[in-house]
Amino acid sequence: MLYQAYQLQSDLMSPLRLFAQGGSAALWLGKTEGSLLRKLSASMEVFSRLRLTHSRPAYGIASVKVGERDFTVTEEAVLTMPFGTLLRFKKEEAGDLPFQPPVLLVAPLSGHFATLLRETVRTLLQDHDVYITDWHNARDVSLRHGPFALDDYIDHMIRFTQAIGPGTHVVAVCQPCVAALAAAAVMAEDDDPAQPRSLTLMAGPVDCRVNPTGVNTLATSKPIEWFEKNLISHVPLPHAGYMRRVYPGFVQLSAFLSMNLDRHKKSFQDMYQHLLDGDVEKANIIRVFYDEYLAVNDLPAEFYLETVEKVFQTYDLPLGKLSYRGRIVKPAAIRRTALMTVEGERDDICSVGQTVAAQDLCTGIRPYMKTHHVQTGVGHYGVFSGRKWNQQIYPRVREMIHSSMG
Repeated sequence: MLYQAYQLQSDLMSPLRLFAQGGSAALWLGKTEGSLLRKLSASMEVFSRLRLTHSRPAYGIASVKVGERDFTVTEEAVLTMPFGTLLRFKKEEAGDLPFQPPVLLVAPLSGHFATLLRETVRTLLQDHDVYITDWHNARDVSLRHGPFALDDYIDHMIRFTQAIGPGTHVVAVCQPCVAALAAAAVMAEDDDPAQPRSLTLMAGPVDCRVNPTGVNTLATSKPIEWFEKNLISHVPLPHAGYMRRVYPGFVQLSAFLSMNLDRHKKSFQDMYQHLLDGDVEKANIIRVFYDEYLAVNDLPAEFYLETVEKVFQTYDLPLGKLSYRGRIVKPAAIRRTALMTVEGERDDICSVGQTVAAQDLCTGIRPYMKTHHVQTGVGHYGVFSGRKWNQQIYPRVREMIHSSMG
């Protein structure tokens, strides 16, 4: 019922937003700063931007600079499955470059699209052959494709890594750190020739018993039955995934927005003022951010509920109880994969200590193959985007990957 009500409201508001968008552009032309029409134009523009979208934005990575040369980048679907695509960012005419190790960037499936990591991709492309887990919107996946649970996520991780082949380096950001570690453990136990050469876990909830955050407290404040009853909805018509049970992206986004509501309000107030002042460049920075941030991705209900329960409530992985297809996941089986963990000092979503816990679980990895880095002065998103990611974190990740190639 929740999703149907949201869909009805969205359908009713859509014509108004389109009218506001067109009216804003028309009123802007030729109007002087501070004029009544300029104010009306700015108001209509802000109103038209206060909307959610449900389609994946473009990555927008047309080229990358390697050394002194620019290379054209094209997107190539390597393996497409109902719930996700293994997407490669292929550098054209790069045959004469020194060998660049393949990196699988594992994006969260947590309400946003993988495009949220475009800056991470852009940075990695300088020195690596980059692939990403491009998760599909569950509301667009027909019921005939069946459910998608945590085991299926791990399956995708294994399939994608195998598709890239031996010598792959895996970099997991936030939520998928548990699944990435589990996949590496399963592949190691099976002596899979494609098991990752290195595994980098960035700001992920490996052990949520350590320094619990507000997110952890919320997850443990209610029984799993409450989450299923109150947060799970059926996809309404006219979407391809009609009647699929999902955790709607708009519900997740509402939770994110409520955590920093004053900051988001101020951002839109700033956008209005920039438009009023004629500072289109500053207004556009805010526009671009929210075009991405307000693009939501529905999660399959099975995956969401299992993640809440097994990762945030019962701590299955650190307690040695996490299972995959009926078998216990054994991080100690990992021996040939180098391990790096990265945390942000000010991370209020996945606090310091939760990710480095993987180091103690992976007892089979020799100490010289393990690395840990805590980045001072950054929160959650600063671990994988922004100035400190580019200048301080990434060089360490690159060094670990390249040193483990042999």
